Amino acid sequence: MTSQTQSRRRGTLLGALLAVLLVTVTTGLLYARVALSGGPQPRPPLPVETVAFEQRDGFHREVSYLGVVAAGRKANLGFEVSGTLDSAPPRPGTPVRAGEIIATLDQSSLRAQRASIAAQLEQARAELELANIKAERQRDLVASGAVSREAHDDTRLRARALEAGVVAVSAQLQSTDIDLQKSSLRAPYDGVIADRYVHQGAVVAPGEPVVRLVETAAREAHIGVAARRASALEPGKRYPLRLRDSSVDALLLSVRPDVNPRTRATTAVFALPENIQGLDGEAVSLVLEERVDEIGGWIPLSALQEGARGIWTVLRLVEQDGHTVAVREAVEVVDVRADRAFVRGTLPDGSLVVASGVHRVTPGTPLTVAGGQ
Repeated sequence: MTSQTQSRRRGTLLGALLAVLLVTVTTGLLYARVALSGGPQPRPPLPVETVAFEQRDGFHREVSYLGVVAAGRKANLGFEVSGTLDSAPPRPGTPVRAGEIIATLDQSSLRAQRASIAAQLEQARAELELANIKAERQRDLVASGAVSREAHDDTRLRARALEAGVVAVSAQLQSTDIDLQKSSLRAPYDGVIADRYVHQGAVVAPGEPVVRLVETAAREAHIGVAARRASALEPGKRYPLRLRDSSVDALLLSVRPDVNPRTRATTAVFALPENIQGLDGEAVSLVLEERVDEIGGWIPLSALQEGARGIWTVLRLVEQDGHTVAVREAVEVVDVRADRAFVRGTLPDGSLVVASGVHRVTPGTPLTVAGGQ
């Protein structure tokens, strides 16, 4: 080993000794400083806001049942006779009054037929009048022997046959007038055209839908209600409905006696006030209040903290070794309303619960109550 190598090793060993000595001296000085200052200073308690947990045996909540607005009457309208559509039906959304003509068929053929039958009727009446006159004259001549009784009977019976013919032709004329009336489609009640299925020039068959008419008055609300709640509803009583974010008092007309096999709910029918402009098929809900029998209490949502495996926890204040500290309590959320929740769990009645800032608090940390709710 050369002298140069030995010199380098001695320099390295000396440097290591100097570093250890420096660390030892620094540590000694720090301990001396702590001893002179009277030890580590305790951290001040963390101020927290609290709320008192009041245990109850239950609470009331609103329950909504969904339904739809239904028109009192709605139907697909069509002609009872066939023909060519002469005028276009109104566009969807057009209001119509009861008795107003919605559409008409081409009446030229019917009017020509009526004119022909009317002429036949006039001819039959003229022949009847002539036969009656002849029968009246022959009746006076039979007694004198100028006319045989057989000839008089022929004239008299011909007049009766002509009278029956007049009645038959009159019935044909009346039938044609009815067809003319039915060639005009009229609204059976006040409503709005919801849809039209044919246009001008189309050939329609009897009973073929031309327009769909929805009644504007007598709106109803059909709402599905759980069977256990339906028995408590009283027809003739008013109940609150919610339509377009507004509350409406509606009269209960009836409750159906059957249950929908898919929804397992029955249907309650309400009469909507005349001033409510609900659209057919629009959503509406029935708002009822029910009591939930659960032992628990209300706390702010800000007091909840999500724990392991989806369990919710809260921090309860307790006295421990002369200090106020927080301990965790597991709770179950039963209902949420606005900014508070009804919970049940291991919280004793009257406990002080950390109301906010739970993420800053560690169980066991000294705390002080800064305020309450």
